[in-house]
Amino acid sequence: MNHALTAAAAGFGSGLSLIVAIGAQNAFVLRQGVRRDAVLAVVGICALSDAVLIALGVGGVGALVVAWPGAVRAVGIVGGAFLLCYGALAARRVVRPGTGLRAEGEAAGSRRRAVLTCLAMTWLNPHVYLDTVFLLGSLAADRGALRWTFGLGAACASLCWFAALGFGARLLGRFLARPGAWRLLDALVAVTMLAMGALLLAGS
Repeated sequence: MNHALTAAAAGFGSGLSLIVAIGAQNAFVLRQGVRRDAVLAVVGICALSDAVLIALGVGGVGALVVAWPGAVRAVGIVGGAFLLCYGALAARRVVRPGTGLRAEGEAAGSRRRAVLTCLAMTWLNPHVYLDTVFLLGSLAADRGALRWTFGLGAACASLCWFAALGFGARLLGRFLARPGAWRLLDALVAVTMLAMGALLLAGS
């Protein structure tokens, strides 16, 4: 029992250390949380997607992906182009604040658009595969018979993080009531998306 708890805790810590960073996916979840727009759906997609990818990594699928480098390169190109476009839209909101968004969901976008964007952010980003399928998969393999317990801990870390990020972001509502605050948030999103997109294209 102690060994299982140790493996689960190790998985939780490893998973948390990989996802707690300002990346394209986290920036999007944060923005949706502040807007209170489709937060449950976005958090669910991110957590469930991570759980599926972690399971694939624990199951040893990473070795199969390595055999098809062309597929990873194609995902990088498409994902990089997508992030550049999304970053450009965020930058446009910074330059033209009149097109920006208000807190409290006053100008919430469609749930379908949020879901599709979240899916693209998750599944078109090769870094997500690197963190979940390859890195966590490799760490889980070292746990032997307890590798699935390790994977469960990592999946729980993902769920806790995205839930805290998405639902906790509404606490920023008072701060974002100021007009310049949304521009600052959009500037952060724009820089993150544009940098990630450029790196993906450069590495493809």
